[in-house]
Amino acid sequence: MTLSYDLLIRNATIVDGTRAPRTRGDIAIKDGRIAAIGALDSARADAEIDASGLVAAPGFIDAHTHDDRLLFSDPAMTPKVSQGVTTVITGNCGISLACSPANAAQTPPLDLLDSGGGWFRFPSFAAYREELAAKPAAINAACLVGHTTLRCAVMENLGRAATHAEIARMRELAREALASGAIGVSTGTAYAPAAAAPTEELIAVCRPLADYGGLYVTHMRNEDEHVTDAIEETCAIGRALNVPVVISHHKCAGIRSHGRSIETLAQIEKAMRSQSVGLDCYPYVASSTVLRADRLAQSTRVIITWSKPHPEFSGLDLDEVAKRLGVNEAEAVERIKPAGAIYFMLDEKDVQRILAFDETMIGSDGLPHDAKPHPRLWGTFPRVLGRYCRDLKLFSLETAVYKMTGLPATRFGLADRGRLQTGYAADVTLFDADSVIDVADFKNPTALAKGIATVIVNGEIVWREGLASGKRPGKLLLNPRSTGAPR
Repeated sequence: MTLSYDLLIRNATIVDGTRAPRTRGDIAIKDGRIAAIGALDSARADAEIDASGLVAAPGFIDAHTHDDRLLFSDPAMTPKVSQGVTTVITGNCGISLACSPANAAQTPPLDLLDSGGGWFRFPSFAAYREELAAKPAAINAACLVGHTTLRCAVMENLGRAATHAEIARMRELAREALASGAIGVSTGTAYAPAAAAPTEELIAVCRPLADYGGLYVTHMRNEDEHVTDAIEETCAIGRALNVPVVISHHKCAGIRSHGRSIETLAQIEKAMRSQSVGLDCYPYVASSTVLRADRLAQSTRVIITWSKPHPEFSGLDLDEVAKRLGVNEAEAVERIKPAGAIYFMLDEKDVQRILAFDETMIGSDGLPHDAKPHPRLWGTFPRVLGRYCRDLKLFSLETAVYKMTGLPATRFGLADRGRLQTGYAADVTLFDADSVIDVADFKNPTALAKGIATVIVNGEIVWREGLASGKRPGKLLLNPRSTGAPR
């Protein structure tokens, strides 16, 4: 009997997302799901792709993004599909569009999502979910709700700990978000205004996580000299709530902290023996966030990514901006804020050590609305595959793919994603393992990566040979314990 499918991928080198050794074979797709894998010589399909010389992997899952708004403003999701990404985790660092008041853009770092364009229009997670369902993007999204956003929604004075009444209101907003499909709550206590929140506030606001199987995901209170204290706080919150935690973009920031990843990874590994702890990392020695004077002493170079009062400085080094303004760098920071920046503050040995750690997921942490963004927005996944896997041999191809697929799918509870397996959602990336590489750099941060041939989301081709197809098959991947529709 001749079996008929919607799409057949022929002659692929299959790396299935489980770290199992690669195999050769075909992949059949029907009704948005993987219908068969193996030698499918007699099968027929409406369309076929010859993947000779290419790797077929599960679509990559970007474990750390700020794509809450990009899903609407650029539904083609070009920065992501061009890298092979088929699912993004949004709402990180305490920052989410969902559950936001209309004036949230006035509070950094929420302005990283919207500097005044009216995007903070989702007073509940249900409202965000409904608009995304009505206006789907090219790729899938699983969404966190941000603690900083919740603070802005209920507190007038953000520079202090929340009162019992304010905590109760934030907790109910968090509960509504989880019931409506959010996969967890994120915090960003490294930044004002969340820095004013004591540990007790974070635990109290996040109480509903235990009822919904949600995650506590955090840009920790400190990533430099007090990083070990911050890891302990994070783990303590997870223990108090009895929920999994994820340490966002783990790093040892600042010159004085270089080399400390030996210490931090040992601490994390020890914690993993008694509780669920995850982490992600991006493959660069430079970070990026809002412009802050306290980062200058920690950095060897600072590049301005955007400035509201001085957009002409986007892409320039801060020392050049200071020279043009005739002031020192600290004064230049004050003159051009609100603004964003790239900080060269990490050590390559730490980056490699964290990337190679067995449980590290890959997250871009790209900021899609910066005028001159960090190149990680466009280059993270091909950079891991090309520079760190193929060229530096930091890990095998099977391990690299696992860090981008099976591992985050498991960590974030995406039950039918992250593997090439019969019955799973047909999210597939085809790439050339010999040529895949990032092209985006700090001078040309939006250059397309090389070697990503075809990207398939829920059975539909969304990217092929350097061009978007225009299809919008993406879905909102809901918390399985929510009252929303099934995934």
